[in-house]
Amino acid sequence: MKPAFKTRLAVLLLASLWATATWSYDPLNRTEYLAKIKEAEAYYKDKCEKVAGIKIYKTVPDVEGVLLMKVRPERIDRELADPNWPGAAFGGEFYGDSYIRSFLGYEYRGVDKNGVMSSVRGYINTDKRPGGLPGYRWVEVPDPKDGQRYRYTGSEKPSGKKNPQAYRAELEKDPNYDMSVYRWSLDKVPSPSKTPPRYAVTFEDHVIPEERALWVASSTVKVLDLKTNEVLGEMTRYAMSYIHAPRHSMPWLNHSICPEMNVTSYAQSTRIFVDQILIPKKEK
Repeated sequence: MKPAFKTRLAVLLLASLWATATWSYDPLNRTEYLAKIKEAEAYYKDKCEKVAGIKIYKTVPDVEGVLLMKVRPERIDRELADPNWPGAAFGGEFYGDSYIRSFLGYEYRGVDKNGVMSSVRGYINTDKRPGGLPGYRWVEVPDPKDGQRYRYTGSEKPSGKKNPQAYRAELEKDPNYDMSVYRWSLDKVPSPSKTPPRYAVTFEDHVIPEERALWVASSTVKVLDLKTNEVLGEMTRYAMSYIHAPRHSMPWLNHSICPEMNVTSYAQSTRIFVDQILIPKKEK
């Protein structure tokens, strides 16, 4: 037997074993698939009724900044098709720098014809426009690479120049007209404080084999008062995907979740949960 053939055979055998261990059934067999879905739905429904939920124990007004003890890590498409991916319950949430930005951005909600703001939570954007509800003025994040804590803020910085021909009228009226194009960006500096911020946000992603075998995932987000060692609030989420054969698909972007949130987008779920407890300080 040629070495190359042996290698290919070993890869096929390992893939077969992985599939068997993960699913213990054939997801392409409709009878087996429907039986597994029925089992998963029963499990998911029970957890949604008995475990999942949002609990707010205490709220704190006028909070300027928070400590993000962890940041949703960068992800790749392959992880969205992995039944054991730790972040599956929050598969559609922002990650990396976008996760950090979500805590600094302004929230914009719809307004009806009478000028009443919608009760549905809006989208979060770093652009400052009339009607925006402010986020936190800063967040701090520990860097696991160097063990240091860094403070993140955001600001508008020049990123280019406008076309002079398109702004000829403005330049004729005012020769000093600002022709810069600005772009919002994250600013990162070492924390100016020797002690961590009082209020913190963290999460724990659960990888429970019996859940993941059903394509069900769970995770808990907690808001902490580090001074009093209190849990101020927690959100436990369950997610269930109906896609069990991940070829050419991203199951963890196409899942049901509980508890439901009154939001327009689940990309900023953690920020929208946290700011109900640690209420951002309003701007003057």
